[in-house]
Amino acid sequence: MIRIATEGDRSFLHELYMHSSINPYLLYEPMDAVTFNPILEVLLQKKLLFIYYTAHNAAIGMFKLVPHTYRSAHIVYLGGVAIHPSFAGKGFGKLMIKDVLEYAISIGFVRIELSVAVNNEKAISVYKKMGFLKEGVMKKYTYLQKENIFVDEVLMAFVK
Repeated sequence: MIRIATEGDRSFLHELYMHSSINPYLLYEPMDAVTFNPILEVLLQKKLLFIYYTAHNAAIGMFKLVPHTYRSAHIVYLGGVAIHPSFAGKGFGKLMIKDVLEYAISIGFVRIELSVAVNNEKAISVYKKMGFLKEGVMKKYTYLQKENIFVDEVLMAFVK
């Protein structure tokens, strides 16, 4: 199930964004909670962050939906997709993406797009299984400061 993230989700969101197995694939460099709070504040205020949770209200994942505007208002960018490592490998990723697609389509989006690191084969596989198509590769799209490397990203989209 999906809900908009709230103030009460701060520690869960920070834990996911900064987890060593997840962070290399997300937007922000590793940082402590105090440094991350202003970033998180903007995302929460804009209601861009969502929590994926179980029937028992246990948070298991997160994602971000960033709508485009004007002539591209039918498009939403899906980012910050992560399942908590304790729930990884149990099919929750596919379930979350299925629910995200249903939710995005239900509120009027026709195109859901994302980018994923070319070396994130597990995520690419899940997205393909869920109907996303590869549209191209963006060279040196992400810079990982800690490792001092650039990473190419695959642009993918689901079109209703």
